[in-house]
Amino acid sequence: MTDDPFLAHRSLLFTVAYEMLGSAADAEDVVQETWLRWADLGAEAQRGIRDGRAYLVQVVTRQALNRMRTLARRREQYVGEWLPEPLLTSPDVAEDIELAESVSFAMLMVLETLGPTERAVFVLREVFETPYDEIAAAVGKTPAAVRQLAHRARAHVAARRPRVRVSRAEQEAVVERFRAAVRDGDLQGLLDVLAPDVVLVSDGGGVVAAARRPIVAARRVGPLLASVAELAGDFAVLPMWLNGAPAMRLDLAGELDTVVNLVIDGGRITRIYAVRNPHKLARLGAEARLSR
Repeated sequence: MTDDPFLAHRSLLFTVAYEMLGSAADAEDVVQETWLRWADLGAEAQRGIRDGRAYLVQVVTRQALNRMRTLARRREQYVGEWLPEPLLTSPDVAEDIELAESVSFAMLMVLETLGPTERAVFVLREVFETPYDEIAAAVGKTPAAVRQLAHRARAHVAARRPRVRVSRAEQEAVVERFRAAVRDGDLQGLLDVLAPDVVLVSDGGGVVAAARRPIVAARRVGPLLASVAELAGDFAVLPMWLNGAPAMRLDLAGELDTVVNLVIDGGRITRIYAVRNPHKLARLGAEARLSR
């Protein structure tokens, strides 16, 4: 491992920023800003910092909180539904169950319902097990206030997160059934794998066509997905790993068009997140390096 704390913990800093922002592009910017502040200290001052990891996590948290204000204004002007920017991950990420859950689309969508400081506190405490005093220094609150925020955020997330953990084997089996049904235009196959109250959310960002509002119920979602095979022409539905879970991609004429992330409960799909905004697909050529 490198002696430079920033290089040693870069993947951790990216993971913290991504879970706070839901955007790989913004997370990379925040990590870069953190590096600039670290470099500005100079070698002597860096050596004087007792815990480089804690210091860098504090800096990246502050930078992410600052970036959230910009993102809030950007989200207000966003066209249609907003979804997190997907990350290409290796199957190995799924081996760390806590990490995989923390970067899942389901969790990121829940985190979007928290306020910025609550989100930072939850991520640092629940995912990275950061001590309360270190979180307090990062968010500018007292340790007592941070404990209250953590308690409130934990209850908020617990009420909204998926209640049942799905095994990797079940995830892969359900995703493969869904992928085959979309590929073949098999309406009955889709209805068999979709929960009756399934919700489809698509994000085109106003750049490409996408439903402006969620589409609810298998009787509406199924026929829409079954029509892809007929309407898309030269297309392929391929497996991939996104955000620590099995997922799929839709290629049109050999080019990436859409990635699809699924939430599964009881052997059926309850949520479908389809990201079409090309700006959010631009970084899927390389695996994201995540760590706790």
